[in-house]
Amino acid sequence: MATTLPTLAISPEGNLQRYLDSIRAFPMLTKNEEYMLARSYLEHDDVEAAHKMVTSHLRLVAKIATGYRGYGLPLNELISEGNIGLMQAVKRFDPERGFRLATYAMWWIRASIQEYILHSWSLVKIGTTAAQKKLFFNLRKLKGRLNAINDGELSPEIVTKISTELSVPEHDVISMNRRMAGGDHSLNAPLRADGDGEWMDWLKDDSDNQETIVAENEELGKRRVLLHQAMEGLNERERHILNERRLKEDPSTLEELSKVYNISRERVRQIEVRAFEKLQKAIRNAAVEQRLAIGV
Repeated sequence: MATTLPTLAISPEGNLQRYLDSIRAFPMLTKNEEYMLARSYLEHDDVEAAHKMVTSHLRLVAKIATGYRGYGLPLNELISEGNIGLMQAVKRFDPERGFRLATYAMWWIRASIQEYILHSWSLVKIGTTAAQKKLFFNLRKLKGRLNAINDGELSPEIVTKISTELSVPEHDVISMNRRMAGGDHSLNAPLRADGDGEWMDWLKDDSDNQETIVAENEELGKRRVLLHQAMEGLNERERHILNERRLKEDPSTLEELSKVYNISRERVRQIEVRAFEKLQKAIRNAAVEQRLAIGV
């Protein structure tokens, strides 16, 4: 859409409480009000209507962002990223689907916050699979439930329980726990009590050369483009169900999605499988076209 949604900036950390207080002043929308505003934005690019939908859900963003405070990032930054996800949801929201904006926006908000955490957290180098993201965002919660939050190395029993519940290999659980428990350290920290010498003086650069880094970044960029293009080939319902079922840290159940779309659980499962197959096929075809274009 040509019209740009208004930017919602959050002041520095010192004014975060002022921001949280201010968003409570925005009124909640009734179902009918939300429907009329969404239609106005879709049909007439009504920025004022979009603004009202966004501001009425800022409290939802703050609530979701609060659940991610345990990853060492400022809450105001998490809220800012969540607001971006909210605005993306408003842009794509179709009121004719029959469900409320909050139901639809929750995925966009979480996805935006999680993506920011994954890119910001220096300790964790994880891939893009749903299982790895699920482990990253659920490990702390499961450790708390199993009374192992303050443990260093997890016991074999705890590792097995987490591995089973999240359907990931046990070695992935052990590796992720070590990364998350490690903590960042300043490279300027002194080696000895007298302050003579710093850690960075002893560091050896084993990183790839610049040519390798550039090549890897280009390859990663190509894969992201392929995925983005493939996702665009799905319709709105297919994208939403695929994201809810395979990309969330806490995937929605078939029962939950069946209520959202007023269809059977089996129908939701069929849509999920079909969407995933379409995604795989689109990515394969696009990759083949790229190779042919460059003569590989």
